[in-house]
Parts: sequence; C-alpha cells; structure tokens
Amino acid sequence: MSIFISILIFLAILIAAIVVHELGHFITAKRSKVKVEELGLGFPPRLLSFKRGETIYSLNLIPLGGFCRMAGEEDPDVPGSLAGKSIKTRLLVLSAGSLFMLLFPLLLLPIAYMIPMARPVEDGGVQVESVADSSPAELAGIETGDILLSIDGQEVKTLEEVQQAIEYKLGEEVTLLLRRDATEFETTLTPRTEEETPEGEGPIGIGMGPLRETSAYPPWEAIPKGLGEYGRLWVAAKDALASLIAGEVPLKDAVAGPIGIAQMTGEVAALGAEPLIRLAALISVSLAIVNLLPIPGLDGGRIVFVAIEGIRRGKRISAKKEGLIHLIGFALLLMLIVLVSYNDVMRLIRGEGFIQ
Repeated sequence: MSIFISILIFLAILIAAIVVHELGHFITAKRSKVKVEELGLGFPPRLLSFKRGETIYSLNLIPLGGFCRMAGEEDPDVPGSLAGKSIKTRLLVLSAGSLFMLLFPLLLLPIAYMIPMARPVEDGGVQVESVADSSPAELAGIETGDILLSIDGQEVKTLEEVQQAIEYKLGEEVTLLLRRDATEFETTLTPRTEEETPEGEGPIGIGMGPLRETSAYPPWEAIPKGLGEYGRLWVAAKDALASLIAGEVPLKDAVAGPIGIAQMTGEVAALGAEPLIRLAALISVSLAIVNLLPIPGLDGGRIVFVAIEGIRRGKRISAKKEGLIHLIGFALLLMLIVLVSYNDVMRLIRGEGFIQ
C-alpha cells in the first residue's frame, strides 16, 4: 500500500477519534449550560467556519487535533464560563472527551463483525497459504489454496495437529491427502530434519492457516461479539501497560508517534476492513488513556487542577500559574512527540514493520 494512501487512512481514523472526543466535551458543556465559543476540527489557521447560535464551527488547516473552546475556562466571572460551574460539572466536562473515546469502540467493534470478510471456520481444516521454492511441498505439487485433510490417514483439522503429525515423521516419507477446489488427491513427501530445514521455513516448506470462508454476522450476533472483543481490548491494554512498567518491553518498541501509527495503519489496512476497524478501536482507547494521564497540557492535567481545588475547599490556583504549567507541559509533550517520531523514522529507514 502506498505511503499516500496509508496517510489518508490514518488521518481518517484520527479525525474520527478527534470528532468523537470533541463531541464529548461539546455535548456535556452544552447540557451543563457552559458557553461553547468554538468547536474546531484541526488546528489554525482556519480554512472554513460558520456560526450557529453562540458557537463558531471551524475547519482548520492542521489535521492533528481539535478543540472545544469554552468561555471562561479559568475565569469564573465570565458569563456562561466553565470555571464558574461546580467542581463536579467541570470534572464531567473535562473528562467527557476521553470517556466518549473509550465508548467509541463499542460502536466500532460490532460493525467490524458485520463486514463480509474471510473468517476462520471452526474445525474447518487447514489451508496452505504459501509454498516455499524448492521445498518438499513444492516438489510434491502442493499449491497455495490447497486444503490439508489428513497425514498418513490421520485426519487433521487444526494447525497444531498438522505440526505434531509432521514432527513425528521428520526424515520419513508421509502421505498427505489434500483437496483442491472440489477434487481430493494424495501426494507423498519427506519432511526435512532440523539440520536440513532452511532458516525461516518449516519441515515441508508451507505456510498454513485455518480454512476461511467469507461471512458476516447479523447485528444480534455481532453486538455480543463486539462487546466480548471490547473486554479483550482492555485486557490487552492492561497487559501491555504492565509489561511496559515492568521493563519487559523497551519504551521505544512500545510507543509510536504519528508517523509510526500511520505506518501501522497502512500495514493493517492491507489486511482488510475488519482489522482496520479493530485498529481504530485500539487507537481510540489508547488516545483516551493517554489524554487522561495527569500531564499538564492534557485533559488529565486540567482534571488534576480541578481536583486540587476540591481538596482545598474551593481555593483555586491562579489562572496565570495554571496556564504557565499547562504551557510548559504542552511544550514537553511536543518534545516527546519529536523524539518518538525520530524513532518512527529510523524504523522506516531500517525497513522494519509492526506486523511480522
């Protein structure tokens, strides 16, 4: 897939996540009687805008974010200000963007199951996905797409069963029963021993996968499957964070910036719409979690200041001090993005991918 197409798909996913995030702030602000001065997609300079009611809706040039600018975010004396609302209301408005992003996959994942695509058939058998040049499989006439039915008369339905049957016969002739289209046929070959097997190949030189058939789930089946996958997504996120904290995974391998995510998007998009939707769900959850971290410049940092105000029984940190802290935090975030992007560029130069 071309770099240009990968970037377009990445931007589409990013824009969708941004829209969901800013809508979270916008809807809760409106319902809380907070004046929203501008709802913007992208960062200035402004390209297009229109005003409806008290709010300006804008489309801006730099598509790497968005904003929901509310009146009096630090000044409670401004009419309709955010700062003039209760601590509970401010916490809700500030956290709503990330909460919406956390819930967004609940819509995305069921849709993924409703898209027609090739899916593994349970106990459907094993299909040949690739054949290495000059391998025993190629010499025996095996082709990509053949379905492996049995080995020496023993029925095989899973990858594990095939691997076990072959490993017991290294260096010995075996008879394979396969199906090609509607025709079954037998062929014989001798699995290579470990010493004879080239690096990166198996004993008979084929890549295998479960038999797949094109199917799509109806909504009443897709919804519970999507909910189940949402739960697994959280388990995977928890395990990844635990591995990162424990130092089991290097930080440079666990973090990707815009360039790395665009590269990953291109690789996943080549696999089809369903994996791409799953990636969009993962990106949405990941961005939401990052945005809730107590880092100045992010929503999580602003939530901390509101929480401190609550602990201090309504005594605010001055708007000037808070603004300076957020500015410093934002500058540090930009520096981190530059460092991560450097690692992304080096990964591209080395020709490394995310999907092995």
